[in-house]
Amino acid sequence: MSKFKAIIAAIGLILAPIAAFAEVVVVVHPSVAFDSMSADEVSRLFLGKSKKFPDGSTAFPLNQDEGMTARETFNEKICKKNASQYKAYWSKLVFTGKGTPPKDAGDANAVKALISSNPNMVGYIDSSLVDASVKVVFKLK
Repeated sequence: MSKFKAIIAAIGLILAPIAAFAEVVVVVHPSVAFDSMSADEVSRLFLGKSKKFPDGSTAFPLNQDEGMTARETFNEKICKKNASQYKAYWSKLVFTGKGTPPKDAGDANAVKALISSNPNMVGYIDSSLVDASVKVVFKLK
């Protein structure tokens, strides 16, 4: 049995760096009139401080479901909040009637499908999922 554990541990060590290199990107419908957004613009949308894209059109941000790695990465790097801080932030705004959080849309594939069918939506996915159905407007660093 210890040999089995050693093999599983080795596989984990091999796959961990691959997961670490996954890049999260912010995507929109390919028909939008702008080609990029700043980190501040993206943050303001996902924190409810803005409801408009850079071109002035209405924006509907989509989150991946809680617990998804991309969501944790996005919240920490863009919104500057860990999972509990992000949840508390939105709980306070909802309780006081000052905001509605981005819709939890499922996994990256669900987010991509919704964005590809609606030019007013914005979300984040792994860069490996990008194709002609969405446009990358920001890359997390």
